[in-house]
Amino acid sequence: MLLSRLRVPGRVPAEWPFTLPAVRHLAGRGVRLTAPVAFLVGENGSGKSTIVEAIADVCGINAHGGKAGTKYASRGPATPLGRVIDADMTAAGLRLLHGPRLRRRAFFFRAETLFTLGQNVSGRYGFWEDDLTEQSHGEGFFTVLDRMVSGPGLYLMDEPEAALSFTSCLRLIGLMDQVARDGGQIICATHSPVLAGLPGAQILELGDEGIRTAEWEGLQLVNHWRRYLARPDFYLRHVLSDPAD
Repeated sequence: MLLSRLRVPGRVPAEWPFTLPAVRHLAGRGVRLTAPVAFLVGENGSGKSTIVEAIADVCGINAHGGKAGTKYASRGPATPLGRVIDADMTAAGLRLLHGPRLRRRAFFFRAETLFTLGQNVSGRYGFWEDDLTEQSHGEGFFTVLDRMVSGPGLYLMDEPEAALSFTSCLRLIGLMDQVARDGGQIICATHSPVLAGLPGAQILELGDEGIRTAEWEGLQLVNHWRRYLARPDFYLRHVLSDPAD
């Protein structure tokens, strides 16, 4: 483990993102990270990406995605949460995240900005050789994942399933498991019940009550997908127009 706890010390302002229940939870009890792979799950707007971006800030990674210890682009100002969040680090975490610049091992895989990042770094030393624009989205994702997410290090991910098929999600689970076995740590924001099914992973569900540790079987995410796949009409009747209209 590289990071063991996340918290926001002291009082927080009454403005976004500190009004989000999940962020208020960090300002109160904080959250302990207990497994090499942790998934943040919850509805849109629950604060998953906000928290992952803040972790990137405190660990010296560009909050828009990228690699720690690089000079290819300005990091820019920290996010509001990133300016105040504390991340308790182990000795290994301090060495890998705040040691000599060229020895830092951390990468933020952010689906939303990955191809913009690729325009800046593809072919540069320490990154990947292939041109992502010449590949499908899914192929491009794995070009980056296979090159940048391996071995001891901290790997942040924000919706890595965005361009992946079911089979590719299974492949990503295998990669995550190998990283954990090799001494790395992954914190991943996701909407995928497939990824969240990784055995032994910690699942943190963000909602109106803050952040709770959850079991895969009890996730609303899993329940909704199961019910939808069994009877799509139970859900679609609420969103489709009446054919008679």
